[in-house]
Amino acid sequence: MEEIEASDNRAMTAEEEETTKLSKEEDERKRKWREKRKKRLLKETEEANKKGVCYLSRVPPKMDPLKLHQILSQYGEIQRIYLSPEDPAAQVKRKRAGGFRGQEFSAGWVEFANKRIAKRVANMLNGEQIGGRKRSQFYYDLWNIKYLSKFKWDDLTGETAYRTAIMEQKLAMETSAAKKERDFYLSQVERSRAWNSIEERLKKKQKVQQGPGMNYEHPMDEQGPKVIRQFPQTQPVSEKETRSKPNISKDLLAEVFNTSSR
Repeated sequence: MEEIEASDNRAMTAEEEETTKLSKEEDERKRKWREKRKKRLLKETEEANKKGVCYLSRVPPKMDPLKLHQILSQYGEIQRIYLSPEDPAAQVKRKRAGGFRGQEFSAGWVEFANKRIAKRVANMLNGEQIGGRKRSQFYYDLWNIKYLSKFKWDDLTGETAYRTAIMEQKLAMETSAAKKERDFYLSQVERSRAWNSIEERLKKKQKVQQGPGMNYEHPMDEQGPKVIRQFPQTQPVSEKETRSKPNISKDLLAEVFNTSSR
């Protein structure tokens, strides 16, 4: 018995040691992963601090991200470009007026790899003519560019996500209202069809009851002939009849009453 208990104790001790060893290894892996993540975040933050963002308050007509990258890349390395699309109502209005039918943009953001270059580009180009080839459609347009101090690209993505969420919520509300209007219209159509079918059945029933030889249409809202009942009444006495009655003599009446009093 003592040998069996000792062997069981050794087995339990070995299992506990193995479990402790595994937990330590797991903790070590988590610690290394946290350190790697921290280093990566610090590196990304350091790289982000080196970058600079310029804001374009006006994007020339027919300018797209590719053409903007071709123009600005000659001044420095560009990381990312984002152009905000114009208002759909303005686009529809321009198309109806016979203007440019493509996509135009209202504003833009350009991220340079070096914030010093971004600041220098903004100071150098703001208010200046875009230039380039004289045949270019942007030759006479002016730059409206500004360097955004302490502005990161994550701020732009957060704002864009917020605007997108608002637009989606608004679109969902408009879709819900349109669906309610559609359901109401369909219900009214079904109700009208039901009333029409009832009216048709009543007309057929009336035709069957009236016989095959008669062709008489009786609408639903038309009432039948009004029935006037006749009651027996006592005829009033006319004035001529009252005048034609014989009058009783006053002397005769006096004699009658005197006789009765005696």
